[in-house]
Amino acid sequence: MRTVSMRVQVPGTDPRRAYDLIRDFARYPELTDAVAEVLVGPPDADGSVVSEWLVHFRKGMLKWTERDVFEPGRRVIRFVQQSGDFDVFEGQWRVEERDGGSEVFLDASFDLGIPTLADLLDPVAEASFRANILRILTGIFGSPEPLTDDAAATAAL
Repeated sequence: MRTVSMRVQVPGTDPRRAYDLIRDFARYPELTDAVAEVLVGPPDADGSVVSEWLVHFRKGMLKWTERDVFEPGRRVIRFVQQSGDFDVFEGQWRVEERDGGSEVFLDASFDLGIPTLADLLDPVAEASFRANILRILTGIFGSPEPLTDDAAATAAL
């Protein structure tokens, strides 16, 4: 299974505001061409939602349904794929206050479910994932500053 960790700084954006913008998945298709569609279901009693995603991946599309659990007091969003194109896709967003703005963390693990091609496909999938996340964050915040080694993803913008 492949793990991806990303960290970006969003100067001048209050952490609560940054968290609220990130959790508004339904707006992602308006903000970036990386996401074709997100359908968000009504909240369950615990506040979690089920969301359906259609995302551009290289020259094709990836589709999945995930459960999203929100922890606004901690500014954390946890997600776990319920069905879709991955064998496994799970992780979390976290927003922290940093230098008068926000620092956004994304940790995700995925498995495409093709062990014989994992050495070939996983690095490509990871690079596409990083590029798409940076496109999403750029759509949300304008110009976030990557704080991890996302040079390849930044170049793809």
